[in-house]
Amino acid sequence: MNNSEQLYNALKNRILILDGAMGTMIQRYNFTEEDYRGERFKDWKSPLKGNNDLLSLTQPEAIEEIHRKYLLAGADIIETNTFSGTTIAMADYHMENLVYELNYESAKIAKKVCDEFTAQNPDKPRFVAGSIGPTNRTASLSPDVNDPGYRAITFDELRIAYKQQAEALLDGGSDILLVETIFDTLNAKAALFAIDEIREERNITIPIMVSGTITDASGRTLSGQTADAFLISVSHMDLISVGFNCALGAKQLTPYLEILANHTDFGISAYPNAGLPNAFGQYDETAEQMANQVEEYLEKGLINIIGGCCGTTPDHINAIADLAKNYKPRQLSVISQ
Repeated sequence: MNNSEQLYNALKNRILILDGAMGTMIQRYNFTEEDYRGERFKDWKSPLKGNNDLLSLTQPEAIEEIHRKYLLAGADIIETNTFSGTTIAMADYHMENLVYELNYESAKIAKKVCDEFTAQNPDKPRFVAGSIGPTNRTASLSPDVNDPGYRAITFDELRIAYKQQAEALLDGGSDILLVETIFDTLNAKAALFAIDEIREERNITIPIMVSGTITDASGRTLSGQTADAFLISVSHMDLISVGFNCALGAKQLTPYLEILANHTDFGISAYPNAGLPNAFGQYDETAEQMANQVEEYLEKGLINIIGGCCGTTPDHINAIADLAKNYKPRQLSVISQ
């Protein structure tokens, strides 16, 4: 059985656990500017602290350790350290030329650790989700209030950037491509278009997860879509899951997951924040508090994949995994391969 078949099989039979926040765990290391640079980039012309994706090259042991902690906590799927791994986002650090290497090496690190855990327990295969973040540009909105027709990026520029990232993630060993934290569905459509091109060119099956973000209590994405409009916008693709992550805590996310669950045959994913941030931007919700809120998703049979976003740690994932094993996944009428 190949990896895709194992994934579809697992998705039918149990709720799969996604890992928690990468950034939250990286913060615990208190890396300095010198740590981010390492020996290789010690003379780089611009500041590099905060470029978390770069740590896959300069601090790979730390990234491997974070992945391992999430797998020990019960994660079935771990995300690569590539949230900002496009030429568009890396332009902030003048590192566009490193994009292929960053994604390839990040996927390789995650795959190595997953393979170790799968070998120890072949009945619980572990999977790598290549993380494709939204970039720091939006195709639907103008960044200039005085020129509403202006766009800082085109669909084709996004497509090209996403394609480069997706190819490197696949080459490095990703089992899934996860287009995540979508605040502008037009950006996501460019990523999906690029992935579809790769699928045709390579004649391969590429399992795809899509995860949007509801940015406030209005129940809309930043570019103004409701949950059901978002779903319609991405449903032309053959997805293993559609869902939401980030921005909201578990409790606030429930009504939007219900909308998705009532209108699609795809799997449903959710990985909320550990509550809402406090006045200092920190997340206070404990593992137990979060698991208690997530239980509503499980009781209502809303989800197939569950994990955590900002503020979550291996403790949060462990508590959610312990809970999820007592519940059946949302029933899927169709899972295509």
